[in-house]
Amino acid sequence: MDIQHLLRRLEEILLEGKRVPGTKMRLVDTERCFQLIDQMVLAIPEEIKKAQRIEQEHDRILAQAKEEADRIRDLARDEASRLADDTAIMSIANSRAAAIEDRARQSSERMRGEADGYALDTLKRLQDEVGQIMTVVGNGVNKLERDAAARAAASAAASAESDEQPPL
Repeated sequence: MDIQHLLRRLEEILLEGKRVPGTKMRLVDTERCFQLIDQMVLAIPEEIKKAQRIEQEHDRILAQAKEEADRIRDLARDEASRLADDTAIMSIANSRAAAIEDRARQSSERMRGEADGYALDTLKRLQDEVGQIMTVVGNGVNKLERDAAARAAASAAASAESDEQPPL
């Protein structure tokens, strides 16, 4: 499942939470939040797999381009040898082979750059999304810890107050 879709669902759960009167806080279904976070953790490796598939495709295209350049160069050399031993013809064939090889190299470098750029963009986006998730989770943990501490303090104060009153 797409990580951005899961983030939108998490945001919806947070927005659906009932407001606590007089505060900025909301009551949310933590179980649903944690389920979504678990799905996000599972979705992250999919994004990485996509980037790996792109890199593999990139390598395959590079290998194909090199094979094609080698084949064309070999064909050009064979053709030049068949035509004559003339150095001018050989020079033309070699320069054509070099030009084809240069075009293939430039094309493969361009494709590698595009694939690297896509992989980098994907990983940066993924890093930002994971950072946002971590912030949301951290805020949730901090809120729950503060609430628990406040309840414990209130309970301790109530207990101390009841201990101070004389029995009837």
